[in-house]
Amino acid sequence: MITFVSGPVAALAPDGAVVEVGGVGMAVQCTPNTLSGLRIGRQARLAVSLVVRENSLTLYGFADDDERQTFELLQTASGVGPRLAQAMLAVHTPDALRRAVAQGDEKALTAVPGIGRKGTQRLLLELAGRLGEPTGAAATSHPAGAAAPEPWSEQLRAALVGLGYSAHEADEAVAVVTPAAEAAAADGAAPKVSQLLRAALRTLHRAH
Repeated sequence: MITFVSGPVAALAPDGAVVEVGGVGMAVQCTPNTLSGLRIGRQARLAVSLVVRENSLTLYGFADDDERQTFELLQTASGVGPRLAQAMLAVHTPDALRRAVAQGDEKALTAVPGIGRKGTQRLLLELAGRLGEPTGAAATSHPAGAAAPEPWSEQLRAALVGLGYSAHEADEAVAVVTPAAEAAAADGAAPKVSQLLRAALRTLHRAH
């Protein structure tokens, strides 16, 4: 079993990276948060999970072993495949997911694209006791009177910075796509980071 890959980053894309391992480019699917820590040409070590299907072999990459183990545990629930498990980790950290399951937080799970209200209770029941207890502190608090950034905006900004854009460029692109994200949220749908990332990249390409 492949548990990690290590080598220079050869390429970055909105949904994954290519890591050179022994002269071979390994394509690894990653969340925006994981991608934000990668830089082309720099060494990287990603914990990975190999998903085998009849017509494909897909590597999913994570910043650490905790994310990889959570990814695999999430798939023990019925109806949760690798794509949905990855989406859950794109929205929440492993510890945030553990807290959500432990506290029966339906709102946290429905924030994940692909999880509806009907499936949330089933997931909470099936995942109870599987993910373990939260290990870290509660989510970082924000100054009184300051609104906490939306999860999608933090993920989008991290993904853009990971792709080589400056923090200023990333902030401007996030601002451009914010109306679309807020419109989706107003309709009761969680903003899809992958779609917002494509829109943000189009904005940045036009600017250049």
